[in-house]
Amino acid sequence: MGRAERERAELRGRLAEALAAAYLTAKFYRVLARRFRSPQGEIDLVARRGGALVFAEVKARRSIDQGLFALGPAGRRRISGAARAWLMRHPGDAALAIRFDVIVMAPWRWPSHIVGAFETRSEDW
Repeated sequence: MGRAERERAELRGRLAEALAAAYLTAKFYRVLARRFRSPQGEIDLVARRGGALVFAEVKARRSIDQGLFALGPAGRRRISGAARAWLMRHPGDAALAIRFDVIVMAPWRWPSHIVGAFETRSEDW
């Protein structure tokens, strides 16, 4: 992938994340952070709704199906590691129910929000 292609992909990703954040806000989530970075990895969106703390991965793909299959085991480990880092920095959030969602953005489609898209093993926490 050339530099121009990487830049276009980065721009598409940022736009998808902004749209996903707006989508969650419209669904009465409070977005706490965008692109939270830690040594373990990055989380696209951290949001809260009621008693749930949501770590959301945003996938911009040509189709919803492609987005659903885009998050593999390495990505899940990266997100759960970054979630642990979030909880270490925000210990008050540890009492909330933790959830991992995926939001798939496809052209000319409504976002597809997969609630509880994956779980981590209890020993990971």
